[in-house]
Amino acid sequence: MNSPENTPAAPAPGGRILLVGFGPGHADHLTFRAARAIGEADVVIGYRTYIELVAHMLDGKEVIPKGMTEELDRCELALERARAGQTVALISSGDVGVYGMAGPTFEVLQAAGWRPGADVEVEVVPGVTALSACAARVGAPLTHDFAAISLSDLLTPWEVIERRLKAAAESDFVVALYNPKSGRRTRQIVRAREILLAHRDPQTPVALVKSAYREREDIVLTTLEAMLDFPIGMLTTVLVGNGATFVFEGLMVTPRGYRNKYDLETGTVREGETPGRSLSTGLAP
Repeated sequence: MNSPENTPAAPAPGGRILLVGFGPGHADHLTFRAARAIGEADVVIGYRTYIELVAHMLDGKEVIPKGMTEELDRCELALERARAGQTVALISSGDVGVYGMAGPTFEVLQAAGWRPGADVEVEVVPGVTALSACAARVGAPLTHDFAAISLSDLLTPWEVIERRLKAAAESDFVVALYNPKSGRRTRQIVRAREILLAHRDPQTPVALVKSAYREREDIVLTTLEAMLDFPIGMLTTVLVGNGATFVFEGLMVTPRGYRNKYDLETGTVREGETPGRSLSTGLAP
């Protein structure tokens, strides 16, 4: 029997990693759960710009700002602190699971042998995506099928990105382009436009939305043909319409397809169509 002197010490209770998406950056679009999660944290880790956007919420907390390209450092540090018993908020703008920190964190957790229910609790707190925020500022461009594609080839081979662009263009998806251009990456957005122009009318509506809902917000509504005439940077999200997208009173709208089945003036069902059933041009029964 072990005596008190030689009884092994109990392991320290595990902490938590809260992967928090805090939205586009305006307090109005911060979810209640995201605010509570940041409030529960002992330590907040994030990209410096993200830290600045929620600085008013961080009094009394240990704050660890990190630079661009230090994503894995953030994940590893979060795991280290959580295993020491702390509650760590690892923050991202937008939705933490959409081009955010959730993915690399789970990769680091897997490599470290973590399993759900083990020593560290992990919670993903979703947020309003940049995609949703930018779309809301220009109307309703995402009402029908769309594809989100990052033009950053820092981690994804350009050949893969180009293949995805071609597939989205050929399939007539509305296309949202993340990370379209930086100081060193200037050719990618040019090539993306070339690919889209091979399958879209040059007058296809395009929205260039920078820093949606933030102080330096800038919005340009233009066309696929003219989009490169305007400034585009890393903080810009590019929304490219499909073959049906139109501009109405300065708003970019992609129809859902109601016009195919209903008369929009009277609300009556078109001849040959049935509410709740596939279009007459759909699959045969």
